[in-house]
Amino acid sequence: MTNVNWEKVQAGVEREKKKMVWRPYGAPQILSLENSALHDAPISVPWSIPEKLIVSVAITGAFFRHDQNPNQPLTPAEIRDSAMAVLDSGASTVHIHVRDDQGYNVVSLERFKAVIEPLKKKYPDLAVDGCLVPALDGEWDEMCRVLDSKLLDAAPVNATATYIGDSLFAKPAPILMEKTRLIVESGAVPEIAVYTDGDVSNADRFLIKSGLIKTPAVWLILPALPGCSPMDNPRQMVEGLTRSVAAIRDIDPDGLIMVCAAGRAAMYVATMAAVMGLHVRIGMEDTYWLWPHRDDRIESNSQVFGLANHLSAAIGRPIASTTDYRRMIGL
Repeated sequence: MTNVNWEKVQAGVEREKKKMVWRPYGAPQILSLENSALHDAPISVPWSIPEKLIVSVAITGAFFRHDQNPNQPLTPAEIRDSAMAVLDSGASTVHIHVRDDQGYNVVSLERFKAVIEPLKKKYPDLAVDGCLVPALDGEWDEMCRVLDSKLLDAAPVNATATYIGDSLFAKPAPILMEKTRLIVESGAVPEIAVYTDGDVSNADRFLIKSGLIKTPAVWLILPALPGCSPMDNPRQMVEGLTRSVAAIRDIDPDGLIMVCAAGRAAMYVATMAAVMGLHVRIGMEDTYWLWPHRDDRIESNSQVFGLANHLSAAIGRPIASTTDYRRMIGL
């Protein structure tokens, strides 16, 4: 412990006559958040962020099965009913995968129809995006059938080559470009999905500079899964998200960016994204945890959408309607 020269301290207190320095040059105005008493230029103006918050709900995804989360919707009926529940509660859109009878991801026009046609009948303004990942024999042709059906209003293109968990997940450049061309020609909106900041460079080189996708584009940042931008603690979350967003803004300043609540980061990264003026995708596709610091399993998509409603109210950004969402992505 240091020795304090209290004699000098007390001398200083007496010299200042036991008062802080206070010179109210703008009196009677002491503090304004908007202007100065000394000039008329505005000091603080409203932030330039979107008023409406898009909340997309990814209903099931491709990965998790009942041994990881027993609440995971897997059948077409479960996926459809879960989607209806969040749309009834005010979700902007839903992101759809379908599963086969064993619970694995599948590209199937019939199963997409079973889920999406009832949704569009009930919600006429609904714009649906669906994940088409042709990894097995025959799935490329089935993807083309889905696109030709006009069921989907948007579809992600994954500009990546990475390990997702224990699986190598790579889109060779020709596949990436041809799939993008097919999505655009179907009349759907291509969503550029990036998992690391390097994927932003892939998207720029193969999709934007080639002219396949015009800017401003729709972007989907999917961090925090094993193999994606790591978010194993709050510092990584903040640094990783801001880096990815900055990389996108360098090539697409006005692009619409949606951030997924994924991995352990879960609703924390979605909250950070919403505060940054971005948009969010929540739900049971990219995580089975509610919080980074606990092991609570998600019980339903409606449970997570309820959290998004609280987030929307807390930051003053009303959730975009299905009509708002359709307009915001350029449909």
